[in-house]
Amino acid sequence: MSALSDRLPVFPWDKLEPYKKTAAAHPDGIVDLSVGTPVDPVPELIQKALVGAADSPGYPTVWGTPGLRDAITGWAERRLGARGLTHRHVLPVVGSKELVAWLPTQLGLGPGDKVAYPRLAYPTYEVGARLARADHETYDDPTELDPAHLKLLWLNSPSNPTGKVLSKEELTRIVAWAREHGVLVLSDECYLELGWEADPVSVLHPDVNGGSYDGIVAVHSLSKRSNLAGYRAAFLVGDPAVLGPLLQIRKHGGMMTPAPTQAAAVAALNDDTHVHEQRERYAARRAVLRRALLSHGFRIEHSEASLYLWATRDEPCWDTVAHLAGLGILVAPGDFYGPAGASFVRVALTATDERVAAAAARLG
Repeated sequence: MSALSDRLPVFPWDKLEPYKKTAAAHPDGIVDLSVGTPVDPVPELIQKALVGAADSPGYPTVWGTPGLRDAITGWAERRLGARGLTHRHVLPVVGSKELVAWLPTQLGLGPGDKVAYPRLAYPTYEVGARLARADHETYDDPTELDPAHLKLLWLNSPSNPTGKVLSKEELTRIVAWAREHGVLVLSDECYLELGWEADPVSVLHPDVNGGSYDGIVAVHSLSKRSNLAGYRAAFLVGDPAVLGPLLQIRKHGGMMTPAPTQAAAVAALNDDTHVHEQRERYAARRAVLRRALLSHGFRIEHSEASLYLWATRDEPCWDTVAHLAGLGILVAPGDFYGPAGASFVRVALTATDERVAAAAARLG
């Protein structure tokens, strides 16, 4: 058996610990903007749904309750413009990170198969390829990839870390190219409801896919839009020819979303009001942080959507991390997301209003 260090990269967040200690030593305490974990309360209607389903002594189903499948299809048609969805087009998963990490393995990929993902990307795409022992490659434009042996193409719009949004025209071109070459497209759209200077479009929209879900699957999560990171509630929508076999594999693996979480997800998907309220909170924090970073000499690129500002002072990212840690502010270094991020930092909007105000004061 190969050593773990041969199979997986070093867990990047461990490298931040010394800077976290520096930031924590600030007299007014740390402002942690390094991770995208929600800090606002879970909406009351979702908590009530969870509590109402607390007496769930039996095993839940991997496919989810009919009510959950109805809620997913209804939301995807209402919010994403999808058309003609049935229960066969959806599959609940136990959080989107678990799905990203294990999907290549569950698809049966291995040595000789290739997984591709953006040059600046969430590290778990690479981890998933490595766990399957598949080859992996990054891209700026996926249609310039060599399609030979390419089995899985990850898209991420809005992007983590950059907040970049792929236009409807770009998505249409990419989906057409992937279908021409028999490449499965997985579109990670977990930040889709958090567009600021752009209106993100899903690959599920008929203008993108021509009214067919063949060869495409979208990944969505309730962690960001509903403050449910602690609930582990996510789902797939797309090609039944992909989701059907995945359902069977996940049944064998016992990958079941807990029944109370399924009930909470139904409440979250059927209500748009709490999403609008949370968006307003993030929009206000974004405005404060963006203004403060610019006044401090940062340049911000992309960031038209998602929960992050992609910022640079045109210096090595770890120098920027150290500088901000000295002010009691912790951010994520851009090279966590690939060498192309070596001069950037990712600044999360997921801190309380009070902590965001503290960061702005220190930057001012």
